[in-house]
Amino acid sequence: MLALAGLGGAPAASTARQPTGVDRTLMAVVAALIMIGTVMVYSASISLADSPRFNVAPTHFLMRHLLALGIAFCAAALAFQVPMQTWQRLAPWVFCGAFALLVLVLIPGVGKGVNGARRWIPLGVLNLQPSELMKVACVLYAANFTVRKQDFMHQFAKGFLPMAIVMGAIGVLLLLQPDLGAFGVIVAIAMGILFLGGVNGKLFAGISGALALVFMLVIWLSPWRRDRIFAYLDPWSEANALGKAYQLSHSLIAFGRGEWFGVGLGGSVEKLHYLPEAHTDFILAVLGEELGLVGVMTVVVLFYWLVKRAFEIGRQAIALERTFAGLVAQGIGLWIGVQAFINIGVATGLLPTKGLTLPLMSYGGSALLSTLVALAILLRVDRENRILMRGGRA
Repeated sequence: MLALAGLGGAPAASTARQPTGVDRTLMAVVAALIMIGTVMVYSASISLADSPRFNVAPTHFLMRHLLALGIAFCAAALAFQVPMQTWQRLAPWVFCGAFALLVLVLIPGVGKGVNGARRWIPLGVLNLQPSELMKVACVLYAANFTVRKQDFMHQFAKGFLPMAIVMGAIGVLLLLQPDLGAFGVIVAIAMGILFLGGVNGKLFAGISGALALVFMLVIWLSPWRRDRIFAYLDPWSEANALGKAYQLSHSLIAFGRGEWFGVGLGGSVEKLHYLPEAHTDFILAVLGEELGLVGVMTVVVLFYWLVKRAFEIGRQAIALERTFAGLVAQGIGLWIGVQAFINIGVATGLLPTKGLTLPLMSYGGSALLSTLVALAILLRVDRENRILMRGGRA
């Protein structure tokens, strides 16, 4: 409990200044990221209309993106109505549902395969990606587990081993898809919430080291993953620039062309079939080419503020003795921060190439759905904080 107490402290403002509504600044930041992302999805995907691979209308991806946003906003509105006590009660069942979907997607005839990966369940208007829903489920489950096991956080057998078994089962299912990137984010969420919940420091360091070795072993035993690592270390060699580092080299060219203020919206050359997945994993490279360093730094600052605000809401909830809600809020901040950091790091060549979308900005229905539902839960935590600080009941 000492770790939780340390995360507490006095509320950020006096109760007299706290309305019972929602954080409008937080909503404005989320809206800004979504609008920038929507513009860039259209810009990055418009050239795909004349690709033999797709052969669609120029607005095809924009319209599907807007449809996914509409579905995600409806789901987020419903999630916001659910009290945090109910979320805590439902956490194990949400996790079981997400786990079942991870199994279901691997069944031939049910899961949809793309480029050798089986990660999607086709639902007509939306291809559901269970690994994205698992991120929300993992936040809720890890927070609920930490609250229930608070007295055993310093013990390996009771404080960590059950979560390790669960994460191991998820890891097996995700590696069968395969989706190492999603597994890395989910492990980061679970470990981060355990750390914030007060797990023993030495135990945490030992477990983190063991996990690092496991990830290194998985990469080393997979020749194509190993080749990606070596390609990332030298992307400009002739073999790598035209092979495993093809995406990275063209991403770096896009950033280089953008310089300070970009070549202008819609003026990207790299999106013209040079940079693969320009509207999904490498959308930041197109943004950097068209809007320059100024545009990239604007996005980075917006993500920084969003993550910082999530941790502030979490600390406030813990100060109000709402540990589950506080850990959920901080888990959401951790999730968005880690995934944004990885995506930006991959696009700029700071990290090895890995397929992870940029939250709220990349094209992808399931990612938008899970992220907006998570942010609705974050807004719910903040709303209940405000009500309690005014002497009401959440």
